[in-house]
Amino acid sequence: MNRTTRFAMGSLVALVIGLLAIYVLSQLQPYEETIEHGPAPEAKADPFLAAEMFLRQRKLTVSRADGISVLRQLPAAGQTLMLLSGREDMTPRQARQVLEWTAKGGHLVIVAESIWDEEEGKSDDLLLDSLGIQQHLTEDLDAEEAGDGETSEEQNSDEPVEEDPLDDEDSAAEEDLADAVAAQVEAEDEDRYPGLTKLYLENEDAPAYVDFDTEYHLYDAKNRAHAWANSGEATHMLQLYHGDGLVTVLTDAWIWQNENIDQYDNAWLLWYLSQDSSVTLIYNAVRDNLLSQLLDHYPAALTALGLLIALLLWHVGLRHGPLQGQPSHARRQLEEHLRGGADFLLRRSGQSHLLHSLQRDIQRRARHRHPGFERLPVADQWQVLGRLTRIPTSAISQAMRPAPAQKLSAADFTRQVANLQTLRNAL
Repeated sequence: MNRTTRFAMGSLVALVIGLLAIYVLSQLQPYEETIEHGPAPEAKADPFLAAEMFLRQRKLTVSRADGISVLRQLPAAGQTLMLLSGREDMTPRQARQVLEWTAKGGHLVIVAESIWDEEEGKSDDLLLDSLGIQQHLTEDLDAEEAGDGETSEEQNSDEPVEEDPLDDEDSAAEEDLADAVAAQVEAEDEDRYPGLTKLYLENEDAPAYVDFDTEYHLYDAKNRAHAWANSGEATHMLQLYHGDGLVTVLTDAWIWQNENIDQYDNAWLLWYLSQDSSVTLIYNAVRDNLLSQLLDHYPAALTALGLLIALLLWHVGLRHGPLQGQPSHARRQLEEHLRGGADFLLRRSGQSHLLHSLQRDIQRRARHRHPGFERLPVADQWQVLGRLTRIPTSAISQAMRPAPAQKLSAADFTRQVANLQTLRNAL
């Protein structure tokens, strides 16, 4: 294949690839796809993050606190304190501190947490009880109203009905006029949103609509409230003066959480209650103790620690043999101690170790009485020992020879030990 043919084929392949690329690119169509990753970790960790950002956008100073200890350095005038979390562990002293701070000119916004107990005459919410505010279930109110309606009907049924002395034509005309007026009033007063709470403001034609939970109702037992907001069935917001300050009580605060604050006029109500003031948000009215924080953040570590403690207790409590009897208080004789020590050494080290120990003791004493004893040959050492102890050389050689590999009998071992002791005592 010459150069011209190769060039032509290469050009043809490049042309085919180019045409194929143009075709593929012409079939591609760009499109946009939105992938929802859900809320950010900050929003998941802070349910009122959107409310805090909303207030900052309205040029309000917003700060967060972990407990009511912030009241020690928080001025009351020009401040709005919002308790948006549980107060189950709030003590009477802490409740008194909050109300004293409010009486100095602060604005306190709290959420009713406990249902009023008619039998006990109190609730578990110390702040509500101190202010004379009671929270009831709406269904209980409906049951009471139904019972009152039945009672009034029974009373009215017993009353005699008197005849109207007016003329029939005049009565008919008045009834038509009354029906028309009632229909007009009913049309004007018709509640288009009975499930929403309406807040009427002065010089405003339409109310603000807030999505409170209609299952709960606030009742001002001491008749101290000067402003309130109602739904079609119950009251969900009360405002009353406390000293030089203001208290706003709500049935719930979920309207200001991240997923609900943008609905209806929920965000507007948050701004309305905190306008012209600095805002402090308290998510935990009472700080969690150390144990609860450890359970929340280190459950695995606490579980491992519990298992380790259980294993240690099981190991310490496990018995490794039969129980020993109570030791006798009588003292043992010296001979018994020596015999016991000898038996232990015999079992632990064996015969050869005991015999070798006696032989080394004899050599040590011989070196002390005859300097240079350790440098002499074995035969000369035996002769020196014979002169020092006046014991025949044959007996010395029999006693000083190395212990045999096999175990000696009890008689031979006893005889060997006796010879070594006699030789050692003679030095």
